[in-house]
Amino acid sequence: MRHVYQLLTVLLTTAIAPAQPAPAKPAADLWAPLQFLLGDWVGEGGGSPGQSVGGFSFQPDLQRRILVRKSRAEYPATKDRPAFVHDDLTIVYPQPGTDRLRAIYFDNEGHVVNYSVEISGDRSTVQFLSDPSVSGPRFRLTYRRTGEDTLGIQFEISPPGQPDSFSTYIQAAARRKSAR
Repeated sequence: MRHVYQLLTVLLTTAIAPAQPAPAKPAADLWAPLQFLLGDWVGEGGGSPGQSVGGFSFQPDLQRRILVRKSRAEYPATKDRPAFVHDDLTIVYPQPGTDRLRAIYFDNEGHVVNYSVEISGDRSTVQFLSDPSVSGPRFRLTYRRTGEDTLGIQFEISPPGQPDSFSTYIQAAARRKSAR
């Protein structure tokens, strides 16, 4: 019986131990290149879905080990479709074993998209580029700093089988509504 308890103790200890070590970079350094995105933002935009109003936030979470982006866009009714709301959530995280960032996106339409995250050398642009897919479209979301508290945003889509033939789907601007 004692051996059963020892085995259970080992199994439970292993099951609750962290799956991987923490990133090598201190949490403060991890998000330094994305500092200009942190905060709550409000914006208006247009594109294929039409004019919208809404906003988004970028906030560190889990003791600054991940960055969480929450977004909401409200589209008014048109003669061709009823009003609708788009909600989404993106989690940015350090790719284990590297110094690169990755992101995973979820929305209220059931989409799940994996992104690589690239930051320009001057830290004024952040680009989320979805992994290529043979059977589906590819996405590129770019945030460009246009002022201390303003951003330009561009969301592009490339058709299946043409991973680098992007067309603009949404062009928007945003302004920070709260301090970092």
